Amino acid sequence: MTSLKTLLISGTAFTALTCLFAGTGFAQTTQEAATPTGAATPLIGAGESSAKTDSADILVTGSRIKQNPNDSALPLQVITVKELQRNSISSPEQLIAFLTDNGSSADNLASNSDVVTSERRGNNGASFANLRGQGSAATLVLLNGRRVAAQGTTGSAVDVNQIPFAALDRVEVLKDGASAIYGTDAVGGVINFITKKNYRGFGATAFTDVTEKGDAPIYRLSAIAGFGDLDKQGFNVMGTVSYSWISPLEAHSRSFVNTFQHDRGLGVDTRGTPFATIVNLAGTSFATSSAFPLIPGTTVRATGGINALRLPGQAGCNAVPDQDIYDTDVWGAPGNGLACSYDTGKNVYLQQQLNTLTYLGRAVKRFGEHEIALEITGSSADSVKRFSPVQITPNTTTQNYKYARIAGVNDVAFDNLVSRINSVFPGLLNSNSTFSYRWRCVECGEREISTTTTTFRAALNATGPLFKGWDYSAGISYADSISASTLGTGYYYQDALVAALNSGAVNPFLFPGQTQSAAGMAAIQSASAQGVVLYGGKYSVKQGDASVSGSLFDIWGGTVKLATGVDFRREEYKFNGDQRAVQRTIIAAPFDNGNALNGVHRDIKAVYAELLVPIFKGFELTLAGRLDDYSGFGTTTNPKISLKYRPFKPIMFRGSYNTAFRVPSFNQIFNPDTDSVYTGSDFADPKNCPNGTVNAANGCPSLNNNVNIRNGGNLALGPETATMFSGGVVFEPSRHFSATADFWSINRNNTIQVLPLQYLFANYSIFQDRFIRDSSGKLTVIDQTYANAGNTKTQAVDFTVRGSIDALGGSFGAGLDGTLLLKKEEKVNASAATIQQLGVYSLASDLGLRWKHNAFVSYSNDDFSVSLTQIFRSGYKNQVLPGVLAGTFNPSNDITDVADYIYYNLSASYNGIKGFKLTFGVRNLFDTNPPFAISYDSNNGSGSSWEPRVADPRGRSFTMQAEVKF
Repeated sequence: MTSLKTLLISGTAFTALTCLFAGTGFAQTTQEAATPTGAATPLIGAGESSAKTDSADILVTGSRIKQNPNDSALPLQVITVKELQRNSISSPEQLIAFLTDNGSSADNLASNSDVVTSERRGNNGASFANLRGQGSAATLVLLNGRRVAAQGTTGSAVDVNQIPFAALDRVEVLKDGASAIYGTDAVGGVINFITKKNYRGFGATAFTDVTEKGDAPIYRLSAIAGFGDLDKQGFNVMGTVSYSWISPLEAHSRSFVNTFQHDRGLGVDTRGTPFATIVNLAGTSFATSSAFPLIPGTTVRATGGINALRLPGQAGCNAVPDQDIYDTDVWGAPGNGLACSYDTGKNVYLQQQLNTLTYLGRAVKRFGEHEIALEITGSSADSVKRFSPVQITPNTTTQNYKYARIAGVNDVAFDNLVSRINSVFPGLLNSNSTFSYRWRCVECGEREISTTTTTFRAALNATGPLFKGWDYSAGISYADSISASTLGTGYYYQDALVAALNSGAVNPFLFPGQTQSAAGMAAIQSASAQGVVLYGGKYSVKQGDASVSGSLFDIWGGTVKLATGVDFRREEYKFNGDQRAVQRTIIAAPFDNGNALNGVHRDIKAVYAELLVPIFKGFELTLAGRLDDYSGFGTTTNPKISLKYRPFKPIMFRGSYNTAFRVPSFNQIFNPDTDSVYTGSDFADPKNCPNGTVNAANGCPSLNNNVNIRNGGNLALGPETATMFSGGVVFEPSRHFSATADFWSINRNNTIQVLPLQYLFANYSIFQDRFIRDSSGKLTVIDQTYANAGNTKTQAVDFTVRGSIDALGGSFGAGLDGTLLLKKEEKVNASAATIQQLGVYSLASDLGLRWKHNAFVSYSNDDFSVSLTQIFRSGYKNQVLPGVLAGTFNPSNDITDVADYIYYNLSASYNGIKGFKLTFGVRNLFDTNPPFAISYDSNNGSGSSWEPRVADPRGRSFTMQAEVKF
């Protein structure tokens, strides 16, 4: 087993094996091989019509003209239910992560597991698509060819978890810009979830996915029923319902989660620990940081405070669970040499609890050749986000708490603490001393936010012939997404908790073996804010559209075809940033009252046309264009030119050029400014310190707790624009084998973004206006509001290979989907230096992984099938924390690069009994842990020793799916 594992994990061997099978596709086979798109020809089109055509021409995602998907100029990947089952994919989020063309950004639930920045604060329970790494707002998500509403609290992108996954027939992924057809948000591409149509009978499915460790199970139950034969009886009614349970996965249960790895240059930047750290505060015995003593054996003053456990002769920081020394080397902060830290990354849930109900109902009636369809879909999702206990930090205004000796209440605990500190620093404290502290209130319990999101969508569609060779399609639809979040455990009213701390009943200095008293626990719980409604939002889309398509006339190469249409929609959004009945401050609660929007809307009116011209035999040119009128932004015209050339049957060349225009989201425009204290330790004032590098010895102390970060919208934001190009080749020597390679390039200008702090500091001369100072020149605020900033350039090549042969009484198949990223760079300003993002760590944006692929080999006969899939994600340059970056510390372990992430899925299915199918699977066959990666974010405390944007933390798991149909 070990030698086999070593061979397979090399990646190269597996890919070579895949290509070997694919290359033998010239042999005769009883199984039709995959088309260039990666799936068998769909029976029905990408829209809502259930009609079949006599020819092979149907509507495919990305075009309004019916055509043969096997002979299309579009780089379209079709993912069937069979492929989903082969990889035990049980949710839309898992599907999105599976796509090699999807970016590696913080769009999944694991990336939102701790404290996050304001722009991701409302993502609770939501997951987003991010084709070509252009951002979730630049990927258009469709359901049966029509729009669905953006997620209710964020109002910027569609939560894919609302898709009725159990009803899917297939997923069409257009890996090309499609603004000329669908609108301005199809920059990165289009994902069209297409459900079953004209279903008859009854079916039920049960699915389970349980880890080898026995934790965090995933379950799904679904049923589908339909009656009426559309072709014979002229009608069909069908419905599906599904319920899934995703259980939470604790970080404590995974050994690879460990943020205390000194030899690898990783440590935690927080002095808020379960055993409190004494810090300076005006009005206490340590009014300033200079009042602290020298660290024993050094000439360095303990400006970061004192944690008694770290003093000589004491038990040590790690005597308390999940606590260890503050790593002064890693952070280049020698003044914190008497402080401890707390592993926040080990105190989150790597898989959030999410229970989801989805449903779909569809009724279709034919009147002659005309067809009217009504479709209703919806979902209800309940998520629970649990993460590290709250850190309490003192100040002289709102959180002015002190630890003082109170006779009969805490005198014994106080005297014990003073005695231990004075044993190292004689006379430093006495019975009249007072001091403040930073404390991680473990007794407060883990923080919890519960979110309920409901969606609804109704669409009425009519299709049919107009006259010979011409068809029409018209429809109206309404969709909305409504979300609301509520505080659970771990949140406390500020005034009540400060009073409890000042009462002396609560002891934040519990030495090993001690526990909080009943009085202390009662005092803490009396301040609980559990049950307070946090915030909520609603996003809705009303849409009406109509189009006609058909043949114009014949020329040398064939028939000229035209499609044209109109589209109107209204998008509405409102956000209740703070729904507290009583306006009492709750510590660390992520209220967004400053971002409240009572209700804003925009109208979009559009006309479009698409013309297919067969210039000569084998050569087709398609011209498309769309004129959009956005209320508040005016009009924009976006053309698209695509072509294909088949000089002879086995070879086809294809290419396209198009432009795009994306307007800001409502939040990006209208959110008011809000300020929050910067709590990180990795930046100094860039006016005096080059690139804002922290070096206290040279007069460049950290800005920790001394400046505010300002977030919010920008009424002056303009749209971002993009130009896109693609060119590729399709090789089909026989119907049993196909291979494609498509180069693509996207250049975006005036990109709408929150500029990461490291960009602002590194480009201080350009962004001086974003560093706000008081009259004395002291830095007080860093403006991180939305901006149209610079441009991005992304280039890559997508590969697809499919093939099959007959042998051993069945059929062997193999395939590969891969994306090779060639360029990923950004300029935050026209005069700024180019930032290379290919194969390097990025804190806030998409990770530019050079190579991703999914490769499989399979065998199937009439009753049985088995497959092995390799998932490969290449490594990248690791993050480097401040002390290492400054050269004050060199880790003993070479952690320059994050290793490749490679794992395998094995599945086997049996369908030898009519109406019954059983599928077993093993995900992550060799139980491969995510590679070590420094993902820690000091400003938010999130992240740890692995990268949730790339890896799956579950480990080896076993899946089973049973399907019945009659």
